[in-house]
Amino acid sequence: MKKIITSALAVTFTVALLNAQATKPYTPEVYEVVKTKQPVKIDANWDKKQWKNVKPVTVTYYIREETDRPVFRPNVQAKMVYDKDNIYVIFRVEDKYVRCITDKINGPVWKDSAVEFFFAPDTEKPLHYFNLETNCGGTALMQFHVNVDGKRESKRLAEEEIRQVEIAHSLPSIIDPEITENITWTIEYCIPVALLQKHSPITAPAKGVEWKANFYKIAEINSNPHHIAWSRIDHPRPNFHIPEAFGKLIFK
Repeated sequence: MKKIITSALAVTFTVALLNAQATKPYTPEVYEVVKTKQPVKIDANWDKKQWKNVKPVTVTYYIREETDRPVFRPNVQAKMVYDKDNIYVIFRVEDKYVRCITDKINGPVWKDSAVEFFFAPDTEKPLHYFNLETNCGGTALMQFHVNVDGKRESKRLAEEEIRQVEIAHSLPSIIDPEITENITWTIEYCIPVALLQKHSPITAPAKGVEWKANFYKIAEINSNPHHIAWSRIDHPRPNFHIPEAFGKLIFK
């Protein structure tokens, strides 16, 4: 009987703990984006001078972590700067079990070891957003999404448009079989503001402007599947398309 009571108390405590976690107040992450004095050379070099004094974000929140705990936790950081014409982003991933088989633009890059940047550049419509997903081999997918009456409508950018995003990567385009030992890889890109303006009104990056955004790390078809976010997402299944959970980018 004592064992039964103890087990019942343990179950009650666990349920209460999960409920408390589920109702934890949401506080969005905030990142200050500094302006660069000169264009950034896109070469996937995390250590170059222009990134040296830029503070990174860390991508640490596992979606559905209590049931999908990975056997290895990648260490993921990202940095971002801007000028009047471009947005510059670089990711650095200390990884393991790295696999990459998609080499077609707008292909299923999220299945590979990949990083993703979702951002809403129109301050009047924070639920309308772009997503730029790039696998570790440098292949990209890019879309624009609008929310109409609670429903998401999505449009993929054309291949020739996505090629306007300059991308550099430190790993080969194809990695198969997966790399099972520890490895660090980087992705860097430049997004032209003019490209975004073809699909959406843009609140131009400038001092004091705020965008909504999230940074992600993902891998689905490898020995260590995971879905990790910068700004916390509470959802019963992995889902990055929740703009209500985006953090804040504050341009300085």
